[in-house]
Amino acid sequence: MIITTALAIFAASGKMSGDGDISSVMGFSGFGKKARTFDLDAIFEQTRRTAIERSQRVLGRFINYDSSSDSGSGSDSDSDSDSALIGPPVPCQRTAEEDDDELVGPPLPPGYTGSAAHSDDDDDDDQEAQDDDDDDVSALGLDPSGARLVTGGYDYDVRFWDFAGMDQALQAFRSLQPCECHQIKSLQYSITGDVILVVSGNSQAKVLDRDGFNVMECVKGDQYIVDMANTKGHTAMLNCGFWHPKIKEEFMTCSNDGTVRTWDLNSEKKHKSVFKPRSFQGKKVIPTCCTYSRDGKLIAAGCQDGTIQIWDRNLSVHTKFHCRQAHTPGSDTSCLSFSYDGMTLASRGGDDTLKTWDIRNFRKPVNVATGLTNYFSMTDCCFSPDDKLLVTGTSVKKEEGNGKLVFFDRASFQRVYEIEVTNASVVRCLWHPKLNQIMVGTGNGLAKVYYDPVKSHRGAKLCVVKSKRKEKQAETLTQDYIITPHALPMFREARQRSTRKQLEKDRLDPKKSHKPEPPVSGPGRGGRVAAHGGTLSSFIVKNIALDKTDDSNPREAILRHAKDASENPYWVAPAYKQTQPEPVFAEESEEDEEADKEPEWKKRKI
Repeated sequence: MIITTALAIFAASGKMSGDGDISSVMGFSGFGKKARTFDLDAIFEQTRRTAIERSQRVLGRFINYDSSSDSGSGSDSDSDSDSALIGPPVPCQRTAEEDDDELVGPPLPPGYTGSAAHSDDDDDDDQEAQDDDDDDVSALGLDPSGARLVTGGYDYDVRFWDFAGMDQALQAFRSLQPCECHQIKSLQYSITGDVILVVSGNSQAKVLDRDGFNVMECVKGDQYIVDMANTKGHTAMLNCGFWHPKIKEEFMTCSNDGTVRTWDLNSEKKHKSVFKPRSFQGKKVIPTCCTYSRDGKLIAAGCQDGTIQIWDRNLSVHTKFHCRQAHTPGSDTSCLSFSYDGMTLASRGGDDTLKTWDIRNFRKPVNVATGLTNYFSMTDCCFSPDDKLLVTGTSVKKEEGNGKLVFFDRASFQRVYEIEVTNASVVRCLWHPKLNQIMVGTGNGLAKVYYDPVKSHRGAKLCVVKSKRKEKQAETLTQDYIITPHALPMFREARQRSTRKQLEKDRLDPKKSHKPEPPVSGPGRGGRVAAHGGTLSSFIVKNIALDKTDDSNPREAILRHAKDASENPYWVAPAYKQTQPEPVFAEESEEDEEADKEPEWKKRKI
């Protein structure tokens, strides 16, 4: 536009001066050829259309080349200059309404129908989804006795719950962040219940005691060593962890570094053994979940390529059982669980399926259930204590339904029961064998407990019957200490050295430790009146203000008792009965009568 404006000014100056006047002054006939003017908008539009047509032609040749190469026949290369393009061309189709918009970034791929950039609404939805993920209960753990529950989530917090100490308010008695800014992925009590295995988003698992204090932290491996068997620990994010069902000091972890490692609680500087899952081509695959068999002799891992690999605990090189098409390749197997009899393995896949496998014939699944939506890499499945049912949770998108607990019969694999938990995904589920209660962790931050009033024992039944505790007001006997550094020695108080000693002194002081008297319920004592509320005003209202006698004329009220006082003297007259003279009153004279008749203004003022 700057060039166009300059040409317009130059042309305007030429018109104003005129060719004849300039030629006569300068001494030549003319300027020669006329200067060319350019329409830049037209040039840009023509260039844009040419680019669109060229991209469409090259895309057609690219598609024809792919089809001919698939059929085995080659095609001659075009001698057009368009063949100089590098990489697969992509058309950029624009409508007439979009011609005025400026293209930003690379052209859209073929067949794409969405917008090139996220709208504000999409950003808001993504932010809300992220906020929801921060509230997920991603880990649940119950001690073997069923007295304590521990929960963890994406908010990095681990919370401890005591069923015997809780009331209906259901408040956790302790909350901590053992792994700083890493989300909690797995929590499990050991078989003795004295320590807890904490698996988070970092590469080092931790072991805590029952009160949340650190007992052990696994060592981190060297990430620059290629062979993971030569490193002392994990080098990438952890995915799952599990305690050995028979040996109380041994536990297992799996990580994104492609290894499953066993650890000894008494030796934290190095792992105990390493298991490396491999694909069909022998390449490294990432295990997403791991577990022990009920007898502790087998170690099973579900991998990202859809395989389930099982090793003998004492032989870490070759797998004992290997199913390569257990679930859809590329989907995260979220959970593996052995039945109580040790013959059946249940797997919860990221392909929305739940499958059961017979260890004795591990080539194909025994039963398959489909349509179980799974959006989380830690969605659980577990067997009932009697080994007759199998339960798992389902996932839902925001405001698109309710997450469910689905119960399957182990023999027929029919859906026998469903529970709608909440309007969020059901991530974790745990069926405790002693309590006979189901613990559920959801995607909106809730931890729910399902129990039967008759068949369940202890657990949640201990706290639902307790009423909420009333807050106790703290009783303080100490007074605020006022510092007066310039006071006289006789008024100066000794400075308080210890609050405990001051409390002991105040307890010995009879005035400060005097218990207030309770409200008077009787007629009153010690100057305290108890009638009608125990206040002086209420006493006056009852005895004086509510008296129905008419005391409007006080003289008449007093003379009302004159006859009774003269006939039956009681107070003053009996004391002076023998010595009291008879009263003699002055008689009224005429002068006194005249003085009384004088007007008021003539009377002498005294």
